[in-house]
This record gives sequence, structure tokens and C-alpha cells, in this order.
Amino acid sequence: MTSFDPRPRYDRLDALRGVAIVWMAVFHFCFDLAHFKLVGWNFRSDPLWTVQRTMIVSLFLFTAGLSQAVAQAQGQRWPRFWRRWAQIVACALLVSAGSALMFPRTFIYFGVLHGIAVMLVIARLSGSWGRWLWLAGLLAIAAPHLVQIEAFNGRALNWTGLVTRKPATEDYVPLLPWLGVMWWGLAAGQWLLRERPSWLQGGLPRAAHPLALLGRWSLSFYMLHQPVLIGLIMAAMWWLK
Repeated sequence: MTSFDPRPRYDRLDALRGVAIVWMAVFHFCFDLAHFKLVGWNFRSDPLWTVQRTMIVSLFLFTAGLSQAVAQAQGQRWPRFWRRWAQIVACALLVSAGSALMFPRTFIYFGVLHGIAVMLVIARLSGSWGRWLWLAGLLAIAAPHLVQIEAFNGRALNWTGLVTRKPATEDYVPLLPWLGVMWWGLAAGQWLLRERPSWLQGGLPRAAHPLALLGRWSLSFYMLHQPVLIGLIMAAMWWLK
């Protein structure tokens, strides 16, 4: 068994997060084109887009779980955790406010950042579960298919995911089943750090370095990319009139 060295930067993990960020940006650019009726793509029912969304969110949350495994192995203290958590919560509130201006009836009240904020606390508290995280993840993913409660359809409880119908909102990442994906990322990260640390600590090809850099600034990129993309599309529409 190879010993774990907590000191190096995990460029491969950063690059994986960077892949998720780029994929998300491309997806949102296509969504924006459809929103402005420049293309006729259906993002609500076409599997080309619904499956991609599921894969992008899964990659984000799995990577977040991997990152939590690294943070816990490095002995991250609660004050540092709460500082980062507060940044995520602040950004989630900004997303809600911005989406309320653009989509008043379907604004984002529990999207990916809101979900991550809740899931990170749970992941932090459950990090000692070890191999049981795999089973917990499976149960979390299965739960919304096994338990659906009509009373949970309201906004006060639909963040749990135990709903009989999906709410009308532009982004919806409820606790279940998505906590299961983060738990699997946490479990996978713990296994890798224990059994295959080189898989995370290894070097990157030079061409992948920009992805790693982007992955380190993922939250900032997340908050800025949509205003920039929408601004560019609106500018192009005005220019081409």
C-alpha cells in the first residue's frame, strides 16, 4: 500500500472539475441560444439535453465528493470549511436573485449551488462512515424512486427530492438523489487516497493545465459565465439587426 502524502496540489482533480465547468458552459450557451429563440432546441424534454444535464450535475457532485475526501484527509478544520461554505451560500443567493429577475415565475430557489451547500455539510459529518458511504449513496439515489410524497411537492419540502412531480424552476438539484452522487465521490476519494493516491496526485499533460487552472476557480467561473454569455448573445443580436 502506498502512503498518502497530503501536501501536493491535486491537478488531476482540478482538471476533472475544469472539464465539468467547460461542459456546463457549452450547455448553458446552447440553452441561452434556445432561450432567445435563435435555435429550436427543447431543453425540457429532448434526451440530448436532459441526459447531458444529468451527466454534468453528476460530474460536479462526484468531483465535490472527491474534493471533500481530500480536504478531510488533509485535516481541514471547521473554520476553513465554513468560510468556503459561506461563499457557496452567498453565490447561491445571488443565483436566486438573478434568476428571479430573468425568470420571475420559475426562478432558481434550490439549484446546484443550493444543493451543494446542504450536501457538503452532510458529507463533512458523514466522512467517517468509510465503506458504508457506498451503500448510503445507493439508498439516496434509489430513495426518490421508492418514496414519493404528495405533501412534499410544495417549495418548503420539495428540496428533499421526495416529490410526486418536478417543480417549475429553471434549475432543480434536490437533496435526493443527488446526495448519493456526492457520497459516492467521497467514498471513491477515500479509496483512492488509501489505495491509489497516484491516480489523483499524478501529473497532467501540458494541454490539460488550463483545465486544472479553471477547476481551481470553478465557483468564480460559475458565477460569471452566464452574464458574459448572455451579454455576448444580446450584443450579437443587436449588432446583426
